[in-house]
Amino acid sequence: MPRQRKLGRPSDQRRALLRNQVTELLWHGRIKTTAARAKEVRSIAEKLITLAINEYDKTVTVTKEMNNERGQTVTREVVNDLPSKLNARRKMMSYLYDYQEVKGQDESKEDYRERTKDINHPLIEKMFSEYGPKYRKRNEELNAAGGYTRILKLGPRRGDGAEEVIIELV
Repeated sequence: MPRQRKLGRPSDQRRALLRNQVTELLWHGRIKTTAARAKEVRSIAEKLITLAINEYDKTVTVTKEMNNERGQTVTREVVNDLPSKLNARRKMMSYLYDYQEVKGQDESKEDYRERTKDINHPLIEKMFSEYGPKYRKRNEELNAAGGYTRILKLGPRRGDGAEEVIIELV
């Protein structure tokens, strides 16, 4: 097992820092950080993306009978996760911070509420609906797996001289 970098921090701060940076990277697609941190973030982010690629399409459609507000029995088609996808979803939720969708500048409260009413965990949904299909298609085209991130060097940081980089999703 490869040795993890300590990043000059106590273990609780280091875990929080990496969780935050991985969450930011997956939400925004790119972040600016130091080279050592980027290398740690890369390994964690790629594992989470691989989990999304392997599990994003494992769902089943079931018919459920529910009572509506009038007390009538109504049958509905519901899409449920298979156990392996549910496990993957819970692993992601245990590691990533929970982000909420941002309200647009010209968007009213009602429109925002309507747009986000069915999405409880936007970042997890983004992983399964956007990154999973995108990177599986990329893997099939290139006949490879992995390599979902890119690190671009920017040079030394003014002040302490730490090597700054931009890490982004490919």
